[in-house]
Amino acid sequence: MKASRLPQYRIQDRRFKLLAFFMPLAMALFMFLPFLVYDYGLFLYYGDFNVQQIPFYQMIHDSILGGNIGWSHTTDLGANIIGSYTFYNLGSPFFWLTLLFPSEAVPYMMAPLLMLKMSLASLGAYLYLRRYVRNKHYAVIGGILYAFSGFSIYNIFFNHFHEAILVFPFLLAAIDEYMETNRRGIVALAVFCSCLFNYYFFVGQVVFVVIYWFLRVITGGFKVNLRVFVRLAVEVVIGFAATAVLLVPTVLAVTQNPRVSNAPAGWDALLYSPVQRYMHIFTSMFFLPDIPARPNFTPDSGSKWASISLYLPLFGMTGTIAFLQSKKYTSWIKKLIVLLLVFAFVPILNSAFQMFNAVYYARWFYMLTLIMVLATVKALDSTQINWKRSLIWSTVITLAVAVGIGFMPYTERDSDTKQDVTKYGLMEYPDRFWAYVAISLICLAILFVILQIWKKDRNKFIKVCYACVCVVSVASSLYLLTLGKAHSYNTHSYIIPHVINKQDEINLPDTDVARSDFYECMDNVPMFYQIPTIQAFHSIVPGSVMEFYPKLGVTRDVGSRPDTTVYGLRSFLSVHWLFDYVEDSNSFEDSDGKMKMPGYEYYGRMNGYSVYENKYYIPMGFTFDEYISETNFDKIAQSKRHLALLKAMVLSDEQIVKYSDIIGKALTDGESFRYTGAEYFGDCKERQSLTCTSFEYTNSGFNATADLTAEKSDKLMFFSVPFEKGWSATVNGESVDVEKVSVGFMAVRVKAGQVNEIEFTYKTPGLQLGLIISGAAVLAFAVYMLLGRGKWEKKPTRRSFVVK
Repeated sequence: MKASRLPQYRIQDRRFKLLAFFMPLAMALFMFLPFLVYDYGLFLYYGDFNVQQIPFYQMIHDSILGGNIGWSHTTDLGANIIGSYTFYNLGSPFFWLTLLFPSEAVPYMMAPLLMLKMSLASLGAYLYLRRYVRNKHYAVIGGILYAFSGFSIYNIFFNHFHEAILVFPFLLAAIDEYMETNRRGIVALAVFCSCLFNYYFFVGQVVFVVIYWFLRVITGGFKVNLRVFVRLAVEVVIGFAATAVLLVPTVLAVTQNPRVSNAPAGWDALLYSPVQRYMHIFTSMFFLPDIPARPNFTPDSGSKWASISLYLPLFGMTGTIAFLQSKKYTSWIKKLIVLLLVFAFVPILNSAFQMFNAVYYARWFYMLTLIMVLATVKALDSTQINWKRSLIWSTVITLAVAVGIGFMPYTERDSDTKQDVTKYGLMEYPDRFWAYVAISLICLAILFVILQIWKKDRNKFIKVCYACVCVVSVASSLYLLTLGKAHSYNTHSYIIPHVINKQDEINLPDTDVARSDFYECMDNVPMFYQIPTIQAFHSIVPGSVMEFYPKLGVTRDVGSRPDTTVYGLRSFLSVHWLFDYVEDSNSFEDSDGKMKMPGYEYYGRMNGYSVYENKYYIPMGFTFDEYISETNFDKIAQSKRHLALLKAMVLSDEQIVKYSDIIGKALTDGESFRYTGAEYFGDCKERQSLTCTSFEYTNSGFNATADLTAEKSDKLMFFSVPFEKGWSATVNGESVDVEKVSVGFMAVRVKAGQVNEIEFTYKTPGLQLGLIISGAAVLAFAVYMLLGRGKWEKKPTRRSFVVK
């Protein structure tokens, strides 16, 4: 018998797939290699990447392997793991790959995982683009442009954004495949992956796909009947429902955050303020992106972390302009690009990609980037494109921006002479600005040269284009990463020797249960050491935490960073130790030996930190002899509330009635409290007088022992663990009510005259319901696929969509 052979087009397609995957993989290796060599195998960038992505990966990796998927006591004051980390890593298959490796290996895996993500993004873009070009090499080039786009490189800072960048072209390819071949299951799988990888970006992808699908139907690209539409809807619902195991608990957690309910209104819905944002969006199409938190072209655009970039390596906007100017193509692609640009420039339309939240982000621009890549490769694949005209447009715009921003005069008041001084140039970093201008002009010059080859020899042009795209992509990415790394904490003197995998260097008696304070240190250092703390740079925490800090006048937006003025919080929150890195310019101890907060003593030196002990530390689990109502607590000046919390338990009116037999004396006039240093020390000692004799965190919550054998009255035992509905408790094996007290924390009734064994158990709200929905969706998918057996429409030979 003769061996069966694959059709020739299948063999060629496989080769292009391999090229689309392995070429960007090699490019990404070259891009990261210098940083890996410099930092001994680690990729350490700056900002969020260092202080969120790495510790979040390692901490949750260790938590899951340790058997805990419920509650993290090392995230802020405590947090729901699924609710807090689905956005960052729990939905990512790349995170789950790390579970195959030991904890110490996780920080070293960040760069390899990014390389894998970028190569898969390229492959996904190729699978989408190949339908629209005759020469599949252009689809491969398009995949590289997408994987190394300005948006992609900018968002290395936000490592978890790359899951969305990766999955999106697969989602569009799945929709095209279904509409062309009626292939069952592919849309359901794509929707499942898209929503699972990152629910926040899925919202934007839904908006985009609705626009995309209806535009394709209206322009005649997709042929639809009732059966096709119903099957498509069924697959979308099944794919979405299958993610419920993570999505339901996450939605219940995220909706507690006040940041999600802030819709644009009034003029802010129609026009951006500040107006520099319009220029930021426009210039992002022609120049490399500003690095996060360091806007350069438009320093006051209010877009430090907005992910604004539409730049394509080498081509910039030239290919898109060439396609848009072509009279031959009056296709849906043109309409879609114009429509998406309108969305980008109108605030309320832009906010549609993030459920109409007023906080400005452009984190959907990767979708517009892919369509711009499509326009570029369509232009390359055409024989009737006027590249000269588009090059002229790109060059003129580039020079106009360079001259306009680079030489624009303005007056500034001189602080020394008190006179107005005329200065030139609106950019924040002139050296970077002119480097960006030079890079754009050099790319335009290269493009001009290689397009001469495009006119004469297409095969030679493809080879040259590959080389130029690869070199420019890697070189420009290296430049951007180097700029970002320049803003990092020193990796060789601090992060590597004192932070990464240095948990064992922190050796103090009770850091596993008592909270620690890090004075003016790098964000999230305690997460690297995996010890409880009061500081956290984390956007998604329990609603009770978001409620608590503002009550005390402490800002709580994307992080918990209480300063030293609220020193009473430390004892209230059971902070025992304070760490002060000795090599930075901030010192907890003044030159005359005075501490920034009262009640601390120097303990010793450890792992590069000066360690101070809070002598008025109150162990976890303590009682009050007095109470104050929520109404009266609100009457206390915000600046004094951190001290008032140590005087009395804050209770609701219902709780006051419910526990009237045990809560002691009512304090009705908070303004009469005394807040001297002696009073603070006295309040702490009173709270220390009756605390739990033991306390330990468990995989299901925490346990404590309270000895009340000498007490004549029951007590409310207070724990500074954030309240959530998933908590339940038992005392000596009997269920008790968990009360939300003192502006967001928990207390339970314990009995006098005996030793009380207290057990708190946390069950993630919505997890059981999510499991049921996901299980039902999987079953429905299996039935759906079985019903289609033998009824598949014959798959046609793959073809390109001809844009007429």
